[in-house]
Amino acid sequence: MKHAAGIVAFIARFVVLGLALAFVISLIVPGVGDRLRARFGFQHAPAAVANNALPSTPSNISAPASYADAVAKAAPSVVNIYANKVVTEQAVRMFTDPLMQQLFGGTPAGPPVARREQNLGSGVIVSPEGYVLTNNHVIANADDIEVLLYDGRVAKAKLVGADEETDLAVLKIIDASNLPVIQMADPKKLRVGDVVLAIGNPLGLNQTVTMGIISAIGRQLSNSSPEDFIQTDAAINLGNSGGALVNSNGDLVGINTLLIGKAANAEGIGFAIPVDTATNVLRQLIATGHVIRGWLGADYGIVPVTADSGLPAAAVRGAQITEIYPNGPAAIGGLQLHDIVLQLGDDDIRDPADLSRREAALKPGSKVEVSGLRNGTPFHVMLTVAQRPPKAPTAAAADGSES
Repeated sequence: MKHAAGIVAFIARFVVLGLALAFVISLIVPGVGDRLRARFGFQHAPAAVANNALPSTPSNISAPASYADAVAKAAPSVVNIYANKVVTEQAVRMFTDPLMQQLFGGTPAGPPVARREQNLGSGVIVSPEGYVLTNNHVIANADDIEVLLYDGRVAKAKLVGADEETDLAVLKIIDASNLPVIQMADPKKLRVGDVVLAIGNPLGLNQTVTMGIISAIGRQLSNSSPEDFIQTDAAINLGNSGGALVNSNGDLVGINTLLIGKAANAEGIGFAIPVDTATNVLRQLIATGHVIRGWLGADYGIVPVTADSGLPAAAVRGAQITEIYPNGPAAIGGLQLHDIVLQLGDDDIRDPADLSRREAALKPGSKVEVSGLRNGTPFHVMLTVAQRPPKAPTAAAADGSES
């Protein structure tokens, strides 16, 4: 028994001595243990696997250090637009006596004087033939239009057509060749959070690039308008109107058109017309000089929610008819005030803006079934779509909210 105990004590002393020696060696030569295990084929299991956890894999997706390639691709297709018009004003001579000024104001002083006004904006070259997309409010009432190309050339442009409802216009550059054409992005791949670059002529500073993200898509600014917008926080300033909103590859995703400024206690809220809307308007303006939209002869509002329902207004689906125009399709077909429209053809209606957008896409002369509720009772009527009449300028245009 004593002999066995002595053997165990002898082995224990050597084990302790060996561990102490190994510790000293590991301090002097760090990593020697890993090298010895690798030499003899013993691999150290990762802690994550030893703990039955999935090993973490570093993401290989990272934002580019620069967007210079996207700018170099898109910027040559963005032009500065100078829309000139002659304004005639009557010079007025004011009385020096304050009382006479209050009583009679001023008197004409000589013949009317003509002066030249220049409106600044931006545009995007969208075809080798020289067609340019811009905003209608940039070139409205202009007597002559000039464009400054990226390479420094100045050329005349003529108006092909304009659409007040989308605030889009198409110009054609005269006597200029070798024009750089922008590439169009796939609108179906647009996502909230995508990086976008706004390129334009803000405040007359010539071509400037600002960066942001897509804040929202399908944004509706008016229940009566069939158009939706891309919302972005990329800085858009006066003069950016008609310029390009491009993705990180330099492809066009929208035409910058509108900003909500600090006067409305807003910051980082700008809007662009989506590329699919812009190209649809482009084709129609080139082909016919105007845009054709379907019309059912009614105005729509949100479906009212009772106070005791406990539901927010946004949770309710459909659109309530708030006005019916005499002799329009809705009046002829038998729709009534306060009817709630839930379906247009085979499409469910989310809200008034959704109904306006789907209505505008209908072909005049075609027939469509409108379904919904009238005093809680389902109804179905067949309407013949008419062509939408010209639309009055929007409230946004009247108060100068555009960029």
